[in-house]
Amino acid sequence: MFDKLDFITEKYDELSRKVSDPDVINNQPEWQKYIKEMGEMEPVVKKYTEYKKAKGDLAEAKEMLEDGDEEMRELAKMEMGDLEETIARTEDELKVLLLPKDPNDEKNVILEIRAGTGGEEAALFGADLLRMYTRYAERNRWKTELMDMSETGMGGVKEAVMLIKGKGAYSRLKFESGAHRVQRVPETESSGRVHTSAATVAVLPEVDDVEVDLDPNDVRVDVYRASGNGGQCVNTTDSAVRLTHEPTGLVVTCQDEKSQIKNKDKAFKVLKARLYDLEMQKQQEEIAGQRKSQVGSGDRSERIRTYNFPQGRVSDHRIGLTLYKLDTFLDGDLDEIIDGLITDDQARKMAEF
Repeated sequence: MFDKLDFITEKYDELSRKVSDPDVINNQPEWQKYIKEMGEMEPVVKKYTEYKKAKGDLAEAKEMLEDGDEEMRELAKMEMGDLEETIARTEDELKVLLLPKDPNDEKNVILEIRAGTGGEEAALFGADLLRMYTRYAERNRWKTELMDMSETGMGGVKEAVMLIKGKGAYSRLKFESGAHRVQRVPETESSGRVHTSAATVAVLPEVDDVEVDLDPNDVRVDVYRASGNGGQCVNTTDSAVRLTHEPTGLVVTCQDEKSQIKNKDKAFKVLKARLYDLEMQKQQEEIAGQRKSQVGSGDRSERIRTYNFPQGRVSDHRIGLTLYKLDTFLDGDLDEIIDGLITDDQARKMAEF
C-alpha cells in the first residue's frame, strides 16, 4: 500500500511541475487533462501527508519519552495515545481512498420510477418517491429536470423519468436501484386495512456520446401530441417524442418540453443511459455473476427497502438498518441510510482488496 502511495505522491509532484510549465499552459487540452488528474490524486496525497506527519510526530514523542524529564514524559505519553489513534484512523481512510473508483461516481443521474404491484396505491407511492428524491436533490443543491411523467387521475405516478444534475449525484444515489415496498392504509380503503404495494427505482448515470455506440439508423422516431394538464402546446402540436431502439426493443418517451427538438434531445439522453446500463449489467454478470447479496447489484427485482406508515419506520434490508423517522425520510432526509450503504459497500471492497 505504501509503495502505491509513494508512487501517487511522486506522480502528483510531477504533474504539479507540468501544469506550471508555460508550454503546457499554452496547450489548454493537455493542461486541463493534467489538472483533472491532479484533482483525482489530491485527496490521497493530502491524506498521506497527514499520515506521514503523524508518524513523524509519534517518533518525536517517543524520543521525548526516553530523553525528557518527568513532566515531558507525561506529555509525551498523552500525545502518543492521540497520535496512535490518528495514525490508525488515517491508515483506514487511506485504504478507502485507494479502493478502485467507480468511473460513474461524479456523473449526473437519470432516475426512473415505475409503479409496481398495487394499482392506484402503487402509483401514489410512486409520486411519494418522486417527491422524496426531488427533496433530496434540493438538500444537496442539485438541479432536477423532469423528462417524462405518466400520471393517474388521483395524482399518482405510473412512470416518471427525472434528470438530476450535480457533482457526485451518482455516487450518492446509485444504491437506490431496486424495488421499494410500502405498507399503509390506502386513501381508497374504507375499512382501514393495511395494504402492501411497490414501486421500482432505476438509477442510471448520464453518459457522453463517446461512451455509447448508438447507430441512429437503429432508432425509430415517432412524434405525437403531448398530453397533460393543459397549457400552451399541450394537445395542439406534435411536440412529444417516442424513440424505439429496434435491436433491444427499448422505448423512451419525452413530452416535457414544448419543443419537439428539445424533447428528442432529452429522449436520446435517456436512451443512451439505458443502453449503457444494459452493457454495464452484462459486464458485471460476466465478471461476477448475479451477486445479489452485494449492495448496489442493480437487480431491479430485489426488494431493497420497506416504508411502513403505521409504525412510522423505514427499513433497508441490505444493511439491516431501520429508522423510525419515516416523515423526514420521505421529505428527503436520506443521508443516514445512504451513508450506511456506502460504508457497507466500502467494507466489502476492502475485504476483497
